[in-house]
Amino acid sequence: MRKRDLHILTSSIHTYTGDARFSVRHPEHSDDWDLRIEYVQKRDAGVYECQVNTEPKINMAVMLNVEDAQATISGPAEVFVKKGSTISLTCSVNVHSTPPSSVLWYHGPSVVDFDSPRGGISLETEKTEAGTTSKLLITKALLSDSGNYTCVPSNASPASTIVHVLNGEHPAAMQTSKAGLRRQMALLVSLSLLAITAVR
Repeated sequence: MRKRDLHILTSSIHTYTGDARFSVRHPEHSDDWDLRIEYVQKRDAGVYECQVNTEPKINMAVMLNVEDAQATISGPAEVFVKKGSTISLTCSVNVHSTPPSSVLWYHGPSVVDFDSPRGGISLETEKTEAGTTSKLLITKALLSDSGNYTCVPSNASPASTIVHVLNGEHPAAMQTSKAGLRRQMALLVSLSLLAITAVR
């Protein structure tokens, strides 16, 4: 039974709803009665109750939470690697029951081409009960490999990360120089405002 509207979904092995996504499983010689919802949607969230018609009646309520299908890329939002090393990006998809039919990787606006003349690009995809994992490997990183990388599963929201290929610079020094540049810009803006105020 769906508690939200007190709708009886199944009784014994019979289904009492016009929504074909709902069904019941009762393995032979088993005491298990499993309610199955295919292609689950946000509106399916809520309390469901299993009832056994004994005297007194036995019932058990289960809360179903439906999460957004979402990809995530392991690690920080920005990745720093040295020129010539390997770029390794791992994307996980939290859809367990229906794994994505495909996972595409984009570098900027373009799909990553595994057959490009550049070479050294490979993809490993693993589908398990825990979800789907897609690992992008780019060997002998070039400065041109820098940029935004996006993992796009067929049935979940995408995830992105930014890769910086460094030509000998240290990431900390690079970040410090960026922070210093921001401080200089802020100082210039302040001086400009002071100059404008003085003229007035």
